Amino acid sequence: MLRIIIGAILGFGAAALGGRALIPLLRRMKAGQSIKEIGPTWHMSKQGTPTMGGLMFILGSVLAVALLGWPDLLAGRFGGAFVLLFALVFGVIGYIDDYMKVKKHENTGLTAPQKFLLQLAAAILFTVLMRNHGYLSPVLYIPFFDVNLALPWPAYMVFAAFVMVGTVNAVNITDGIDGLAAGVTIPVMAFFTALAWYWQHAEVGLFSGALLGGLCGFLIYNFHPAKVFMGDTGSLFLGGAVCGLAFSLDVPLVLVPVGIIYIAETLSDIIQVGYFKLTHGKRIFRMAPLHHHLEMGGWSEVKLFCVFSGITLVMCVVTFLGVMGR
Repeated sequence: MLRIIIGAILGFGAAALGGRALIPLLRRMKAGQSIKEIGPTWHMSKQGTPTMGGLMFILGSVLAVALLGWPDLLAGRFGGAFVLLFALVFGVIGYIDDYMKVKKHENTGLTAPQKFLLQLAAAILFTVLMRNHGYLSPVLYIPFFDVNLALPWPAYMVFAAFVMVGTVNAVNITDGIDGLAAGVTIPVMAFFTALAWYWQHAEVGLFSGALLGGLCGFLIYNFHPAKVFMGDTGSLFLGGAVCGLAFSLDVPLVLVPVGIIYIAETLSDIIQVGYFKLTHGKRIFRMAPLHHHLEMGGWSEVKLFCVFSGITLVMCVVTFLGVMGR
């Protein structure tokens, strides 16, 4: 437990101190965010805010695992390192996307098919790696009911790839207003840290704890009004971390309750697009995803941050109580 706490402190310190150097550097690089014209008009004032700030909490996670995780690696416990590697791959995909946006001064980087294929390849490779090292079983644990559902390996592999790519993109969609993705993911990281510690998977808890601390440090700069955005560099890394942790602890279905906000945001986007196409221009929401719909209804960014993070916190506590006795 002590290593996990130290890792969280190290993650916080790396993000908090790193931001003081990174933000001026991003400004000098003119790595400003381009705001979509179809978004809320009042978001246009954020045009030019530095992006790729997710490098802050990524640095903290890497430092913690590198400095504190070597006893696990020497003992052959690679779970935390594998999840970090998986998240880093998605972070690199996000960085490429961010770099292309900055270079072109537009809000478009990689195309949707390019993103999907890169993410799918990463998901498949991670699943194979985890399976070969004994971290995965083709048995789905159903939270709250203490029921196990056995699947054929091919079906499980397809399921895993679908969940991983879906989760990563859901976290990415949630990153739409100041502090929201970080605020929602903090209780999720606290949940995985507590579960890893309780189930004696300290190597996994070290990574999630470091990322928990890093996100808290990042919020110093990302809370409204944001001085920096995490960009796809950060949001795709977070998505990879969230689903990677769920699979490394062999409880992928907990992503439904603990990721309820990610799911709601994604479903609102899917429903809006589908209904728009079916009705040739009609909308269900004022604007999608859900956080923009509520913004258009008068919710402030701070209120959205508090409500969405609060809902996630409650769901994480309930889920922990529901699965701790597995």
